[in-house]
Amino acid sequence: MGSQPFIVTAELPGDIFAWANDLRRAHFPPERNHLAAHVTLFHAFAPSLREELRAMLGAVAAEYAPPKARLEGLMDLGKGTALAIRSPPMLAIREHIADHFHGTLTAQDSHAPRLHITVQNKVTPREAKALQTELGPSMAPRDFAFTGLGLHLYMNPHWESQGLWKFRGKQGG
Repeated sequence: MGSQPFIVTAELPGDIFAWANDLRRAHFPPERNHLAAHVTLFHAFAPSLREELRAMLGAVAAEYAPPKARLEGLMDLGKGTALAIRSPPMLAIREHIADHFHGTLTAQDSHAPRLHITVQNKVTPREAKALQTELGPSMAPRDFAFTGLGLHLYMNPHWESQGLWKFRGKQGG
């Protein structure tokens, strides 16, 4: 595994994933678009935590029901555009994982994220605003539930899947 970090994602249902991935393919600069649509919960866990991460993600997925979420519209990233997601249950699950790994998190991962799916990044602010103006009128809120937790190894610039755990518990939701 080397020194490559692990990334943890919240997995999207098929319809939301396909729609967001189509937007990403259409609007993300192609020379930089190495990933499918995703929602990052943690950006960089140390390689030494691999087995503990796998065990924790499995336990969490077994305990929790699929967390409800709402795609609320567009998020301005300055030099990009994302789909904004509100999901207090997913943030609670993320906090549970963060508490377990307290003391091992990077500065970036020590703070709760603004959940989102990036569909455009590393463009000029003008290009980002133009896309937001174009997409804005068609962005109706959508309710969904996250389906699981994913673990990925960062392979610069690609990610290699290390596991997927489907939510199947009764807690939360």
